[in-house]
Amino acid sequence: MVGQHFVKFLQNHPWFEITWLGASDRSAGKPYREATSWRLDGVMPASVQHIQVQECKPASAPKLIFSAMDASVATEIEREFAQAGHVIVSNSRNHRMEPDVPLLIPEVNPDHLKIIPLQQRKRGWKGQIATNPNCSTMVLAMALAPLKPFGITRVIAATMQAISGAGYPGVASMDINANVIPFVGGEEEKMQQETQKILGEFTGEGLRPLNAKVSAHCNRVPVVDGHTVVVSVEFERKPSKDEILHALVNYRGIPQERKLPSAPPRSIIYMEEADRPQPRRDAERERGMAIFIGRLRECPALDYKFVALGHNTIRGAAGAAVLNAELMYSEGLLD
Repeated sequence: MVGQHFVKFLQNHPWFEITWLGASDRSAGKPYREATSWRLDGVMPASVQHIQVQECKPASAPKLIFSAMDASVATEIEREFAQAGHVIVSNSRNHRMEPDVPLLIPEVNPDHLKIIPLQQRKRGWKGQIATNPNCSTMVLAMALAPLKPFGITRVIAATMQAISGAGYPGVASMDINANVIPFVGGEEEKMQQETQKILGEFTGEGLRPLNAKVSAHCNRVPVVDGHTVVVSVEFERKPSKDEILHALVNYRGIPQERKLPSAPPRSIIYMEEADRPQPRRDAERERGMAIFIGRLRECPALDYKFVALGHNTIRGAAGAAVLNAELMYSEGLLD
């Protein structure tokens, strides 16, 4: 599903063109239209229908590779491509927490790309690997990033995750229909560890994680697209509500400054309505690339609490990786 979102998101991209598709031996040699069934809205884009799927080998591949491979095979394949000089921008989880691999959100931690030369020296690679976070982590980390100057000390987050996050065919209809499943395998650990890495600091020799406790509760709910996260946060110095609102509303990053093609004009949009954001009404706005926040109020247990929403398969997956590649291109890392 993420692979198909890559195909859809990259249509008419001003910088990147899909020229190569790699998959398993079962699909190799077939045109893309025969190798997969299109599951997204509309029809398979004509520009990719006749591209012959190749084995996942570096020989004929272009320099820039977007990876949406299953975790069971991604580690060795991505490393083989990086060793051969390719730039791997990965949505797979396999390399996210390795100390010399950037776990990147361009608006939040673009300086983490400085770890790439260390990665290349350490591993003897001509190429490189950069990753984007788990889809729920993306929402949480982007919502917290503007609040980091206030000194985040503790975070409690509970997710309501869309069924599209489980891929295709996903969760059985008899399990998810009119129900909530209070377990998404491995998600809580990812959110806790990845958030600390993303909001951490580049020290010149490595990445120092954020010194804050993060606790996550992950739930699957009967929503098609859009992960909702309810967050409570504590600070070293409790700011006023107006200070937090000012930080959220005015938050901008390098993608906005450089007007990267996939960057929304505002990566964080605060909603004043009492009942927003909502997945069905808001997740696909701004091409699915913005994070929506609402219901900011004081928290009797920590300091403040709020609701955050993001499109899990676009900003939390394919769109995130494309924006990462755009940042890397603008930094000269794809030359």
